[in-house]
Amino acid sequence: MTLTSIESRASALAERIRSLRLQRGWTLEQMSKNSGVAISTLSKIENGLSSPTYDVLLRLAHGFQLDVAELFAPAQEHMGAGRRTIERKGNGEKHETPLYDHLVLCSQLANKRIMPFISKIKAHDVEVNEGWSSHAGEEFVYVLSGTIELHTEFYQPTVLEPGDCFYIDSRMKHRVINHGPEQATVLWISTRPDHLK
Repeated sequence: MTLTSIESRASALAERIRSLRLQRGWTLEQMSKNSGVAISTLSKIENGLSSPTYDVLLRLAHGFQLDVAELFAPAQEHMGAGRRTIERKGNGEKHETPLYDHLVLCSQLANKRIMPFISKIKAHDVEVNEGWSSHAGEEFVYVLSGTIELHTEFYQPTVLEPGDCFYIDSRMKHRVINHGPEQATVLWISTRPDHLK
C-alpha cells in the first residue's frame, strides 16, 4: 500500500468521524463526554494527526451508538431475520495502527454481535508499557501465517504458530507482537461489548 493510499484512508476515517459528530450537533467536548475519549485525542483523530487504536474505535462507536465498522462507512443493512453479507477477497475496510494493520470484514451489516477482521502483526519489539489493550468483550485469534507472541496481564507470554489460536476475556490487558522474521497474519474476531468500562 502506498503512502498516498494510507493517507487517503486515514483522511476518510477522520472525515467520517467528524461528520458523525457534526450530524449530532456535538462539540468535541460533548463527543468526549459521550465516548470517554480525551478532547485532545479526538482533535488529532479528526485532523488526521493520529490513527485511533481499536480501544479508541470501540469507545467512539459506543459514543455514537454504532458498530465499529460504521465508523468507516455507513451500514447498508440493518438487523433482521435472514440477513447476509459477502466480502470478496482483498476487500474490507483497512485500518492501520502502529502495531497492527487491520482489514475489517463484512462491515456492511449493522448491529453485529462479532467483529471479524484479518490483521497483520507489525511490531516485533515493544516497550514494556506500549500497545496494551483492554476493553469489554471477548476475542478469538487464529494464526494464519508467521509466528506471534501473545502477551496478557495474568499469564506469561506465549508463542503461537500457524494453526494455533487463543480466546481471551478482553477486559484483561493484552497485546500481540510478531515473533518471527516473516509477516504474521491472523484472523481476529472480537465480540461486540454491551457496554464499555
